[in-house]
Amino acid sequence: MPASPAIRLTPGATSFPVRTPLPVIAVTPREELLLQHARPGPRYTSYPPVPAWTHPFGPGDYRHALEELGRRREDSIAVYVHLPFCADRCAYCGCNATVTKHAHVVDRYLDRVEAEIARVTEIMGRDRRVEQMHWGGGTPNLLDPNQTVRLHRILSDAFRFHRTAERSIEIDPRLGDGAQMHLYRELGFNRVSLGVQDLDPEVQQAIGRIQPGERTRRVFDAARTAGFESINLDLVYGLPRQTPETLARTLDTILEWGPDRIASFGYAHLPQLRPNQKLVDARWMPDSRARLGLFTDTVERLEQGGYRWIGLDHFALPGDSMSRAQSERALARNFMGYVTDPAPHLLAFGSSSIGEVSGCYVQNEPHLGRYQSSVDEGELPVVRGHRLSREDLRRREAIHGLLCNLDLAEGSLPEAWREGSDPWSPLRHFEEDGMVEIAEGRARVTRLGRFVLRSICMTLDETLPDAVGPRFSPTV
Repeated sequence: MPASPAIRLTPGATSFPVRTPLPVIAVTPREELLLQHARPGPRYTSYPPVPAWTHPFGPGDYRHALEELGRRREDSIAVYVHLPFCADRCAYCGCNATVTKHAHVVDRYLDRVEAEIARVTEIMGRDRRVEQMHWGGGTPNLLDPNQTVRLHRILSDAFRFHRTAERSIEIDPRLGDGAQMHLYRELGFNRVSLGVQDLDPEVQQAIGRIQPGERTRRVFDAARTAGFESINLDLVYGLPRQTPETLARTLDTILEWGPDRIASFGYAHLPQLRPNQKLVDARWMPDSRARLGLFTDTVERLEQGGYRWIGLDHFALPGDSMSRAQSERALARNFMGYVTDPAPHLLAFGSSSIGEVSGCYVQNEPHLGRYQSSVDEGELPVVRGHRLSREDLRRREAIHGLLCNLDLAEGSLPEAWREGSDPWSPLRHFEEDGMVEIAEGRARVTRLGRFVLRSICMTLDETLPDAVGPRFSPTV
């Protein structure tokens, strides 16, 4: 398949004050075409997306799913623990987080997580083989050494970690240091993800997260010294005060460090859902054209720096397991994002965490107090879920095939598509615009189409437009 021409977007006018005035440059036809296809939509860590889970689902349904998992003793699992605490609340943050600096608050939360794990394993059985473990947040490295060791012991007592299991943790470099990195390695963590967002001081000021680059570099170097197999850095584009010049400096610095993976997420400004984002001055945010240009610049600079573009917004060095998984068509997607060795079940613990067990999606109570009260009352703290139908599974396979492999076989199309005279008709307008190529019973996403990959996936989503609204970020 011939590659589509590389896209080069020139810096245009932005909707926020910048240090040096930029010339107003006309939008190219190609840019205009991409913007026409861009609309808010899900990131498809699940299908159906969470807002479309409308059927009743509660603790009893989760219990039945766990009982079924208990009968499938050979199935491996993945484990996710949500640690919602942060030392401070960043203005831009869209995570489910609670600000605290009190160790006893964290200790009480760990009491509930331990009780939740005990309840789950009582139903499904202990000593299940774990292929993946991830601690997310919030700020997992807010936990002090004793709390960290305690949580790891709780999990190790309940589950059996495979010798090759991926064990990852999210880190706020502002709280990290060398001793912390070495502790995680001693406990068996082999992957670490550092939240960077942007290294420019004025952008950091605009998003309420002051994080000097030299401190981030020290934590990065400490992770290298500790011997982590893979280090990921999280970046964000579309932030207030961000310009092509400031982003270029951040990317050039990151390339000098040489992380194994880089994720570049588009900022989702949803103040109606995250009140802390009201502190972000939207007048300083890039408009849709500038935002598209920022991501295009990111793709080009990272590819020139030797990274492979993976899926939507991830980048990995050729020798990294994520690059190998994409080459071998083994890349997968779930609530932890892109994964290289997916387990058939994901057990999720802690407030707001989302898992998948025995063909059911399950979400815990997001409100910290109600989550803890539910556990104290002896309940499974479930507030919503969804049992996947046969059609859900087919559409999820098709969507994740596009997100991971950038193609779609005719045999994976929804039944409703295959009943018509042209099964590819919902994708024909993308084909006409050079975003997909359809031939020999398969649709392949072109380089141009990758910039609106979520929009292409949305054609397969039968829950739309009901599930689309203020919950979702722009696709570019």
